[in-house]
Amino acid sequence: MTRSVPLFLLAGLLFIAAPAAAQPADALQAPSSFLQYELGTQFTPHHRVVDYVRHVAEHSPRVAVEQYGTSYEGRPLLLATISTPENLERRDAIRRANRQRTGLANGTPQDQTAIAWLSYGVHGNESVSTEAAMKTLHALADPANERTGGWLQNTVVLLDPLLNPDGRERYVQWYKQTTGADINPRPEARTHHEPWPGGRSNHYYFDLNRDWAWATQQETRHRLDVYHEWMPHVHVDFHEMGADDPYYFAPAAEPFHEDLTDWQREFQFTIGENNAAYFNENGWLYFTEEVFDLFYPGYGDTWPLFNGAIGMTYEQGGSGRAGRALLTADGDTLTLGERLAHHHTAGLSTIEATAENHEAVVREFADYYDTAQQDPPGDYAAYIVRRADNADRLAALADHLDRQRIRYGYATESGTASGRSYRSGDTESVQLRRGDLVVPAAQPKARLTKVLFEPQTTIVDSITYDITAWGLPYAYGLDAYALPNPAGVDTAGTPPASAPRTTGADRAYAYVTPWGSRADVRFAAALLQADVRLRFATEPFTVDGRSYDRGTLLIPRANNTNRLSNFDATVRRLAEAHGQPVHGVSTGFTEEGPDFGSGTVGFVEGPHVAVLAGEPTVSSQLGEVWHYFDQQIDYPATLLPSDDFEPAMLDDVDVLVLPDGYYGEWMTDARASAITDWVRGGGRLLALGGATRTIAAHDAYHLSPAADSATGEEEASLSQYSTRQRRALTGSTPGSIHRAWIDTTHPLGFGLSDPYFTLKRNDDAYAYLEDGWTVAALEAPAPVSGFMGHEAQQEVDDTLLYGTQQVGDGQVVYFVDNPLFRGFWYQGQVLFGNAVFFVGNE
Repeated sequence: MTRSVPLFLLAGLLFIAAPAAAQPADALQAPSSFLQYELGTQFTPHHRVVDYVRHVAEHSPRVAVEQYGTSYEGRPLLLATISTPENLERRDAIRRANRQRTGLANGTPQDQTAIAWLSYGVHGNESVSTEAAMKTLHALADPANERTGGWLQNTVVLLDPLLNPDGRERYVQWYKQTTGADINPRPEARTHHEPWPGGRSNHYYFDLNRDWAWATQQETRHRLDVYHEWMPHVHVDFHEMGADDPYYFAPAAEPFHEDLTDWQREFQFTIGENNAAYFNENGWLYFTEEVFDLFYPGYGDTWPLFNGAIGMTYEQGGSGRAGRALLTADGDTLTLGERLAHHHTAGLSTIEATAENHEAVVREFADYYDTAQQDPPGDYAAYIVRRADNADRLAALADHLDRQRIRYGYATESGTASGRSYRSGDTESVQLRRGDLVVPAAQPKARLTKVLFEPQTTIVDSITYDITAWGLPYAYGLDAYALPNPAGVDTAGTPPASAPRTTGADRAYAYVTPWGSRADVRFAAALLQADVRLRFATEPFTVDGRSYDRGTLLIPRANNTNRLSNFDATVRRLAEAHGQPVHGVSTGFTEEGPDFGSGTVGFVEGPHVAVLAGEPTVSSQLGEVWHYFDQQIDYPATLLPSDDFEPAMLDDVDVLVLPDGYYGEWMTDARASAITDWVRGGGRLLALGGATRTIAAHDAYHLSPAADSATGEEEASLSQYSTRQRRALTGSTPGSIHRAWIDTTHPLGFGLSDPYFTLKRNDDAYAYLEDGWTVAALEAPAPVSGFMGHEAQQEVDDTLLYGTQQVGDGQVVYFVDNPLFRGFWYQGQVLFGNAVFFVGNE
């Protein structure tokens, strides 16, 4: 949009230079008056941010506030709704009309109000955004501000001042504790060097800005619930980047996902030009279209885009290093006040551009959803996910779809169709069964559906900021097909009625329950914590005319009744609480396979699990392990302090997890020897990523680098300097999905299917184990979806993914790839559960 910059800019839009005048106690106060300091002179703790937002809602006729959830640490998550008093009075009607526009609610919309959402502080140490949020909130809420009042005539603004309060408090409190009376802007000062884990992530060290499509975290789930009530037309996520960078705003960089619309790309330019006009007037440096692409669907800009909004990231130079003032590489001093001014200006500019174009914004948003339902994108008309023998996996996928408001049904009749198989990659005839889950392409969430289900992502540019593949059938390890034509597939909105969850003898010789899902792992964890002794099958068997596979849990009366006076009631109560199928058998004499008392049947006693925490671990990787135990399977794990680690801490530990990290200096010879002695004594060591690389250097662990798979030395060639980035991509592994062979007869592979699909984000290459078991291997290195450079593919060809080795009386489990990636790689969670409860107990 071409426009001139009005002279009211500094006085009317920014409100930065002049301190606020004193106001009556019962009137709306500016942040500086309420907080008793000028914004930009210090960081505001979360509880005072909450106080101010609630003050504004109480004293401004333009603002209403709601608490939409809490963080893991119990801090409130707030959403301010800002518009004219008249619009606030009918905000339920505005919200309902917009949901009708999307097709998520029935009816014809009668309202044309634009909706813009401003999100601040998803990364806790990108701390200026919340300070800017308070200033922007006041500018929009102030009844005396006629300029913003004009915008609100046709626009509702939703403002979330702090998406990640736990991470921000971690940063703010640390910063206050390390800052003296005077600000020290020198980069080497302690206050500019955050300690591990930093304030970026939430309580479990997850990056909430990569969780929108997966919603594994509590904060994200709360936010998606309220987001789906509004479905905004414009969404801005406020961030910070390196302190020596200026300011970034849309339009974004390539690659764009192919399912973004022309309008979404065009309106990014409209808003970008509006932002640029204000930044030009002030002489502020900025850039666009260079770094932040729109491909991975889990971001706060891309996920809204796949939900019809104009999604954008705004990045201010600074982040955790900048504090309140920092001397930058060019000799200038970057202040908190400057950073605040930039975010504040960009936020108000975005609302202005939205309001000035509100009719087009609403019209194009409606068209986005009309075309989604009438002419969905892509080559496929439906996605069929086969009813699993273990129904929990299918139910977990259905829960995921529910959180994303993706519609699905279940096949009501058996039949035959033709479609692309996710397992093989080929077009095959599909024998449909009643109860198969069917996801139609034509639906309100058509584009998000296509993005999350596409068998192979289309990458127009391999220079990307994150992983390049994420297909849900791969992640959940489910047999699925993409159908070009779903003719003859009849669906109902509810799953078929399930059989009773508890069957068989009332007073059982043993209870039997299948294995193959995270729900099964969680059930086993609950039984163990109730002091129930478990066994598990290492061979298939048949009893009571029912066939069971390896990994099936056996809950025998023997060894339990002498400790549990109410054995049957305990098992049945826990099975009902967890929704798990258990079958009571009256005999341990099987019709096929080993009897229940056979020496081939494994025995599980509740292990004491410990996880190394702190440096040298990668905080996000530690968080995935911690969240797995604490939230996903509800089993206790002791976090051991890395800085005070003593070998004696392992005395009563059965399983030790070393998350991915940089262990070079930490893993001294003395520590390596102590851990190895513990393993030899019967401990089970689970080594992930960098931990695997570190222990491979010690003689007790027979893990060796794979031989160089290159066919010969490549001749050096001349190339232009401008191509250096793309040449580097030949060895790049940003994140791609690969088909892997897995040994499902090994305890580490119980409950899984061959092939196993792994999300690969490294080119670590180890030879197959000679003194141990290679449980999963990458036999075909080319990705089935996503991008991996050809040199990286050569490195990982015919290499180990997961394996085990006996060391003395103990076991080590090698995880070359991360089975718990971002908490959403579901089948990896089953594999990790096998390592915790089965390996070494067979």
